[in-house]
Amino acid sequence: MSGADDDIQRSRSPRPALSPSRAADFKQCPLLYRFRAIDRLPEPPSTAQLRGSVVHAALEQLYGLPAAERVPETAGALVAPAWEQVVAAEPGLVGELEAEQQTQLLDEARALLSGYYRLEDPTRFDPQSCEQRIEVELADGTLLRGIIDRIDVAPTGELRVVDYKTGKAPPEARALAEFKAMFQMKFYAVALLRSRGVLPTRLRLIYLADGQLLDYSPDEDELMRFEKTLIAIWRAIQSAGATGDFRPRPSRLCDWCPHHSHCPVFGGSPPPYPGWPQHPDEGGADAVLHRADPAA
Repeated sequence: MSGADDDIQRSRSPRPALSPSRAADFKQCPLLYRFRAIDRLPEPPSTAQLRGSVVHAALEQLYGLPAAERVPETAGALVAPAWEQVVAAEPGLVGELEAEQQTQLLDEARALLSGYYRLEDPTRFDPQSCEQRIEVELADGTLLRGIIDRIDVAPTGELRVVDYKTGKAPPEARALAEFKAMFQMKFYAVALLRSRGVLPTRLRLIYLADGQLLDYSPDEDELMRFEKTLIAIWRAIQSAGATGDFRPRPSRLCDWCPHHSHCPVFGGSPPPYPGWPQHPDEGGADAVLHRADPAA
């Protein structure tokens, strides 16, 4: 669940933490991280983001039903209550959406859910959890925080981490999108390994818009190296936070950045640096929206 896992938000532990979405932002562009995690500049939601939130909410509701009831007709019927759930959580996000746009958005959500049944049969298994919040402190004190779309546990104990992708990356950004998605999944694998002491045997990305499954099996040595990468990213964020030195890093993904007016690369000026937050903020829009950027 991309973007639904803010790194600076209130939770049981009132400390800034690292989330997969914000870690990826910092790797992509430190200034983008600052805009989203510290300045919290507004980003009007796109219809793709809203559609992704509706699909995620519908799938969560679907798996809350008995297995025999999780048929395609039920999934389609859950779109309307899922929409109401999204609107209730953040009513200001959809205020400017016209009726025709809303109808199209819900029709597209139903189409994505219908296609889901060509990839998995939800009547044949019961997930251990959906939209699972996870928080774990690493040995050096780095705090990881996120929300996992789905966790499956086999009768023999094997653990599978599942993430739904509802966006469709442009061809020129497809490789970057897959890299960012796998970064997110390895983040969750490290968090689960440290919190449960169990190595996830499979990381599954379900691309609903493309009708594809991508399965990957990490090994423990790989995740230990990735854990070191996460620690290094958090240290770099803290170092930049102490000075306010979040520099832009131009790339092909700049085309999809909504903050050109504040970015020096495009002739803009960042707002005055507010300083590293002493207390986490609420999750804001990212706590609801599943971002559909080129790497979603």
